[in-house]
Amino acid sequence: MTVERTLLQERLVNIVRRFPQRKIVVVGDLLADQFIYGAISRVSREAPVFILRHEHTETTPGGAANCAANLAALGATVSLVGATGDDEAGNALLEKLRAAGVDCAGVCVSADLKTTTKVRILAGQLHSTRQQVIRIDYEGSGLNDAALRASLEEQLRRHTADADAVIISDYNYGVVDQALADALRQATKPRRTPVMVDSRFQLSRFHGFTSATPNEDEVENLLGRQLAQDDNLDSIAEALREQLALRALLVTRGSHGMTLFEDGVAPLHIEAVGAREPVDVTGAGDTVIATYTLALASDASFPDAARLANYAGGLVVMKRGTASVSSDELTDSVLKT
Repeated sequence: MTVERTLLQERLVNIVRRFPQRKIVVVGDLLADQFIYGAISRVSREAPVFILRHEHTETTPGGAANCAANLAALGATVSLVGATGDDEAGNALLEKLRAAGVDCAGVCVSADLKTTTKVRILAGQLHSTRQQVIRIDYEGSGLNDAALRASLEEQLRRHTADADAVIISDYNYGVVDQALADALRQATKPRRTPVMVDSRFQLSRFHGFTSATPNEDEVENLLGRQLAQDDNLDSIAEALREQLALRALLVTRGSHGMTLFEDGVAPLHIEAVGAREPVDVTGAGDTVIATYTLALASDASFPDAARLANYAGGLVVMKRGTASVSSDELTDSVLKT
């Protein structure tokens, strides 16, 4: 192990040690991720399909809620701003978040809303690993109520007043519209609070914030075309960073690691950490932006924040379901890799 590598490890570990001193606000779409586990008992006589004997059902935080859960697992103080329905899925989601230590005072609960729920059916033989066979999405209704919108803006202003950083977690379910994005710009302007963006389909709407963490598919979506083999990702991503007026753009690339594009600096390519074949990538993007943002709020440079996010991403894809990474796990990975 080189001296340079040892110094880098010590620097990264010291950043993680500062995590508990930081407050992060997450604003965005709250989803309930439900996992239904079953064992294959026999083939149905009604159709050529397997019959599953139900074993158990788990409901875990998804979307912005998963991002908040990851921040809490890393030791940060976390406030969540969003909306859920006053229904079984929404209540189970809030219960899990509160148990994880997330402040849910900024979550607006409405009987007029239906909590977006993603149900994954996992099946297998009696003594085999359960594998996902189908996903069913129950999509919530749009947030069209003016009073609810006003309440979200008020919660946003209240919780960001003393935040060290803010994450926009946009899964295209309508919480962070243009008005809420503008309200966030105004709320964070006096203290120059960093704002990071994770937007599934609408990154082009979030102009002028601090940084963003799209994956390659999301970059292609922004371009409106697939990247060809001879495309220069570096020049395309740098042009995208300039177009969005971001200080930095972190593009996640699966087994190829990550590439950081920072204003005035050459692109930084970071090799993937851990196994090349992930167990489950569900919610990995939430873990990445949670770690990246918390590191930046803890006085890390963009490269060091990206390195820590890369370690966290390598850990979480080796866990099944919507999972999180603890600060101890992150520290161990930094010191062992």
